[in-house]
Amino acid sequence: MKLHVNYYLNSAQTDSTYMKTPTERLAFFLPGLYEGGAERIVLNLAKGISERGYKVDLVLARAEGPYMAQIPDTVRLVDLNAPRVLGSVPALVKYLRRERPSALISGMFANMIALWARRLSGVPCRLAITEHNSLSSIVKNKNDLRWQVYPKLAKWFYPWADQIIAVSNDVADDLTRTAKIPRKLIQVIYNPIVTADLQAKSEEPLEHPWFKDGEPPVILSVGRLTDQKAFDVLIQGFYFVRKNHPARLLILGEGENRPALETLIWQLGLGQDVSLMGFVQNPYPYMKHASLFVLPSRWEGLPTVLVEALYLGAPIVATDCPGGSREILKDGLFGRLIPMDAPLALAEAIEGSMNDRRSSPPKESWQSFNLDFVVDRYINLLLGVS
Repeated sequence: MKLHVNYYLNSAQTDSTYMKTPTERLAFFLPGLYEGGAERIVLNLAKGISERGYKVDLVLARAEGPYMAQIPDTVRLVDLNAPRVLGSVPALVKYLRRERPSALISGMFANMIALWARRLSGVPCRLAITEHNSLSSIVKNKNDLRWQVYPKLAKWFYPWADQIIAVSNDVADDLTRTAKIPRKLIQVIYNPIVTADLQAKSEEPLEHPWFKDGEPPVILSVGRLTDQKAFDVLIQGFYFVRKNHPARLLILGEGENRPALETLIWQLGLGQDVSLMGFVQNPYPYMKHASLFVLPSRWEGLPTVLVEALYLGAPIVATDCPGGSREILKDGLFGRLIPMDAPLALAEAIEGSMNDRRSSPPKESWQSFNLDFVVDRYINLLLGVS
């Protein structure tokens, strides 16, 4: 199948977007803009760097996904139009040779593609690959031969990159253990989560009837409906909560586990009090008004939604899973940590937190996730500009 590169701008873009100095071009490479925290993080980072005057390209193996509408006007979209991520190597090589960016930043499943494309292109751009998840947990939970061999591939090829960036110390340590990559080769840069847009979007009107005055408290969770997010455990835990307290559970997100979760809700008789609302473009008003935010995951990297909910003042309950939850909550200082896959412990933590008051989080709980702070670190690392 013939691959080609489509270069096109958002409707609001013109060449004047790139008339600013400095002149360096930075490119981000992802499979697509699918539902997930990592995709939103790349959009935040791309916007933050472009607003410093750099030319920024968002290069997608295939331009699709629910976040396409959120690409900033200051960022140029490059669609490689590949039938699948593995098939995007030739098109990415062509892009690198034609545009010759100063730096290429890849993430998630695109890292191997970026490593090979940069080498085959012969273009001397700096390459930073980013790890957003616990590799050992992915290998353990994915029944896929490709993931079983991935640690060996990472050991051989990740050192080709100029920078290996992990989104948390836990992810960095796990990458060292799982792929035998020396820890000294891995930089830790937290995700740029706290932005001016986050606060502004949280203040938009919330029309959901569950949030009207006099209604029972709403417990909120956000994420893809997959095994990783463990919403089955959350629903089971909520069953015990509901036996003792009037409350409602709202889960924002979509995914392949919806049928199984709907069946579980029906079996437990929770149809009136649990809602799988699906994907929501703006979850922040829900975080701002929820009585409690719960992250029941089995593994993470640096859970974006946890930082967002913390910043917006929601009391927090989270599993002490592989990934960044303990790191974000400072060993339980900023929220309750519980064991994974433990519905009763989850129920107890929810009941113990339902009377916790919403409060403005201390600056130390979110400062490292501030967009400007993170943009400074990336620019310094990739371009040597302080």
